Amino acid sequence: MNVTKNNVAIIVVTYKRQTLLQELLKSIGESYVLPAHLVIVDNENSEETKATVSKFATGAGSKIDVHYEGMSHNTGGAGGFNAGARIAYDKGAKWFWFMDDDVAVLPDGLQKLEKWMPLYESIQGQKYDYDDSVFYWQYRFIPSLGIPNPVANSEWNGKRYKPMNTACFEGGLFSRRIVKTIGLPDPRFFIYWDDTIYGYLASKHTRAVMIDDFIMRRTRDIKQVNMGVRHLRGTSNMVRFHIMRNRAYMAKYFALYNDYNPTLYALGTLLTLAKEIIRISTVDRDFKEGIKALYDGLATGRKIHKDDSWGPMPPLD
Repeated sequence: MNVTKNNVAIIVVTYKRQTLLQELLKSIGESYVLPAHLVIVDNENSEETKATVSKFATGAGSKIDVHYEGMSHNTGGAGGFNAGARIAYDKGAKWFWFMDDDVAVLPDGLQKLEKWMPLYESIQGQKYDYDDSVFYWQYRFIPSLGIPNPVANSEWNGKRYKPMNTACFEGGLFSRRIVKTIGLPDPRFFIYWDDTIYGYLASKHTRAVMIDDFIMRRTRDIKQVNMGVRHLRGTSNMVRFHIMRNRAYMAKYFALYNDYNPTLYALGTLLTLAKEIIRISTVDRDFKEGIKALYDGLATGRKIHKDDSWGPMPPLD
């Protein structure tokens, strides 16, 4: 195993999922090509997690610059990726590979990504679901509505890549130039839509692509309803709140690039609300508390939307 020559930093955010983190670390240690840096941001600030990372750093990860960062409080995925990207940037990383703690890297994952690095600066690979089926990810976004494109083609038809205008922090890869230009991930999102906006911003400064190479797999079984290629996955009321609240943050970012239309965006909000009500009714079955979370998210979002002091994340020096 050799350390990447492209100075790649893997940035992982974890919270109370030590078993899943161990599986991820094991997969990184078994990679054909190792990252130069590994930054673990622990939103729990757990001694158990710290010990797990330390054990990896002195064992399978001894060739990697491993950095553990315990947060003083739970900053969510968005806050964790913000802190992790800052650390990796200060370490001089040239590439930033973001991932949650509930994925595992395929042995040749980074090796495959390196072939694309000379060509593109925002890259998303394919991944398998926890049951080894192909995980469908909606790689196209409709900014005017603020929703993923529900009819984005899932077929490849011999193509090696597809243009995208979004991203997912389950394996999204960005060059240093892009991170410097668009700034760090916005911690104000806490969770949800933060990676969508980061990929959207990247696509405004480079040609972003989804490649047909499989680079990782999901390791957590999530309750879901099978809808063919697409699946409707269960979620929590905390996530539901942020799905609706953070639409206000998204709207502000879209407005920066003249992609915000109040009427169409309101329609997108209604479509999002309808989807969440269907999710509550068919998957989660927590109607009373679920509806309350959606309402609270919308109400808080209206206040954010009216905040004239808001500004985007600044570019890095």
